[in-house]
Amino acid sequence: MLIGDVARRSGVSARMLRHYESLGLVRPTGRTESGYREYSGEDIRRIFHIESLRSLGLSLRDVGRALDDPGFAPSELVDDLIRQSRERIAAETELLTRLRRIGAAGPADWEDVLRIVALLQALGSDSAGKRQRAALSSAEEVQVPVEALVEAALSETDPNVAGTLRWALARSGDGAVELLAEGLGSPVADVRKRAVQSIAEIPDGAATASLRDALTNSDVVVRRCAALALGARGVAEAVPTLIDMIVEGANDVDAADALGALASDPGLADRIATGLAGRLAHGAADPSARLRLAQALADIPGATTSRALADLSQDEDRAVALTAKYVLTLRDEGHR
Repeated sequence: MLIGDVARRSGVSARMLRHYESLGLVRPTGRTESGYREYSGEDIRRIFHIESLRSLGLSLRDVGRALDDPGFAPSELVDDLIRQSRERIAAETELLTRLRRIGAAGPADWEDVLRIVALLQALGSDSAGKRQRAALSSAEEVQVPVEALVEAALSETDPNVAGTLRWALARSGDGAVELLAEGLGSPVADVRKRAVQSIAEIPDGAATASLRDALTNSDVVVRRCAALALGARGVAEAVPTLIDMIVEGANDVDAADALGALASDPGLADRIATGLAGRLAHGAADPSARLRLAQALADIPGATTSRALADLSQDEDRAVALTAKYVLTLRDEGHR
């Protein structure tokens, strides 16, 4: 079969067939009387083998080794091709993500595109200062897509930059809470913590709903952070977790402050007092826990609180008893 016929049947151009021949990959078995290349059936099969191996990403050099070296082992080369393919996919995925984010920002002209690209690059910079300036600029100049801010906030380790990113997310508009909520299910504890901290600084109703869901999260750090934020928003569902925090000595001062703020609602005050007193009645044997509960009761009005403090004033631990007596004295003076 002549080279033109081979090219038509194989889909490999005559020019490429001549290139294969120059590299020694496939040589026509013979020549016609006129000197034209003539390919046999075996030659054509080899051409198809070459194309099959090229479709896997092999270089022509490796194709030649695979076909001609009896000792050639494909496993190592295939593993290398898998690695290269993954790297290409990762690079293309990163590019696609960046393009989508630029498109989502709705640039009006190429100057906007360049500014967005610069901000996205700065958010991924090794310099904490550049990352922080990019977060500030995102709320002041060109609007950075919320997906980029969320990704940056969930991965940021510098506390100052993290605070700025949370500030920017709180001003980023719709969409941030849903994306951050996905971070609450991350297998990485630090990511879960950053997610709930970011949600806590967003003041809208969607954030409050997400924080309510976070009260049942398997991560105790997430639950505690959500409870503190919900307490500040006057959400009663936070009360049990806040009481647990006081008993366990985990951010107990902040938890007590949150309970005190919630107790300004008369409908919640007795519920909070009952919860605190209940922990005293059901095994809060540790004197340090009883002391924290006594201190927390100081800001909770009502008769239930007074009875609990009276009981604590007779506590076997001197520090607990003195604290309870002091709180009772202050309450009595306040009622005069």
